[in-house]
Amino acid sequence: MKKRKTLKVLLAGLLAAPMCLTLANAAPSDKNKKIFDYWTPERINSAIPRDMVKDNQGYGYIRRKDGSLIPHGHQRLTQISTPQPSPKAKPGGGDNEGPSISQIEPGNGATIGASQRFAANVTDASGVKTVSIVINFPDGSNQSFAASNSGGSVWETTLSGFTEGTGWSWQVEAKDNTKGKGNTTTSASWDFTVDTGGGGDPGGNVITNSPWTDGGLVQQTAGRLLYEMPSNNRRKRWNAYVCSGTVATDGTSGRSIIITAAHCVYDDASKAFARNVLFIPNQNDTTGTGTDSNCSNDPVGCWTPSFGVVDVNWTTRTFPDNIPWDYAYYVVSDNGAHSGTNVGSDSLDTEVGSMNVDFSNPNQGSFTHALGYSYSDDPNFMYCAEDMGTEGTDNWWLPNCGLSGGSSGGPWVQPLSNGNGPIISVNSWGYTTSPGMAGPILSGTSASCVFNAAQATSFNAVPSSDGDQGVAVNCGN
Repeated sequence: MKKRKTLKVLLAGLLAAPMCLTLANAAPSDKNKKIFDYWTPERINSAIPRDMVKDNQGYGYIRRKDGSLIPHGHQRLTQISTPQPSPKAKPGGGDNEGPSISQIEPGNGATIGASQRFAANVTDASGVKTVSIVINFPDGSNQSFAASNSGGSVWETTLSGFTEGTGWSWQVEAKDNTKGKGNTTTSASWDFTVDTGGGGDPGGNVITNSPWTDGGLVQQTAGRLLYEMPSNNRRKRWNAYVCSGTVATDGTSGRSIIITAAHCVYDDASKAFARNVLFIPNQNDTTGTGTDSNCSNDPVGCWTPSFGVVDVNWTTRTFPDNIPWDYAYYVVSDNGAHSGTNVGSDSLDTEVGSMNVDFSNPNQGSFTHALGYSYSDDPNFMYCAEDMGTEGTDNWWLPNCGLSGGSSGGPWVQPLSNGNGPIISVNSWGYTTSPGMAGPILSGTSASCVFNAAQATSFNAVPSSDGDQGVAVNCGN
């Protein structure tokens, strides 16, 4: 009889156990199903990058996908010289100088991938008529490509099909609108090396906005964030945005944590947390053509976080005054938060894995990778890599990075080996006139305190109303 009683207890335990486990492919909760259903193709197509930049006078902007700038937290118009219909010659005649060419990307000596954006600032008093990007091949031949004006004085084109090796260079040819044949400027040539990713990244080289082809844990755990924030503090109209994030190792049960940038979690201008948040891990391997409303064509489907966690200093200041605190976390429940492709576990970090966040001091001057889902390269996972410097006292800096909007919140990894390594920062902000990327310093800041709050805050303690689905943590600094 004792054996039978023991057997009955074991059976009772087994029958009860599933209630404590995360069920694979369980239906999303009613609340989360509404979020998955909310993202129609029209709403997704309206999303823009939340690309935070500041000008040389310290004013903050959100850079749209067309390159135009939206004032953020102020009403000052940006001083960008938008090309205007110009006269055939300067008033009074006498324009005999060709266009001025500056701020080229990629810079001299850069390493690029199989595809690359080529850009330059081109200006002329009589207006710019045409700009061409000339690629000089290693065998001595060359090919010319027409560039397009992408806003202000920036002319660019994206080319693909480069083959691995050295001996490549490029230059810019620009013609102005002067009467007659016009004046032409041909720039000096700038060398670059092509590394398609097959042999890994040679330390010390500069790699600008390039497709990540080495896979690994960083590709499995990083993903696209899709969400909405209000257009003003009345919270009547909401705009769709995209960012990036990475599943972080958190050592807890019942939840997974995504590390990202604070500006992807809380709108410091309208004073509201994001709503209708979706996370799409490894979107690079989608069978679709880009970010869409079909979670079943993504490798492991989609998850929706329950709430965000930021430092209170991010909420009480406005960009760029709050850039030291541009780190944050999304918290995802292990139950009822998944939709789409069948998976082995509905727990996000169990299904895709997680990467360690290192809150100690990384090595300044060491080769560092920044990765993310640039909007302009959707759905490709992009990266840059170079020796890491500093920008002021609060930020790490990759001066030639070139990652575009949408990559915000993506991980900085140092060192990166076989697709894995510690996260030491996230993509944060840039300048209006530079390809550089800043990342907040995590060591000696409140970043670990905010992370602890993401680990410990009860799901029931967070408000559920739009704009309030988050926690602002006062860490005393």
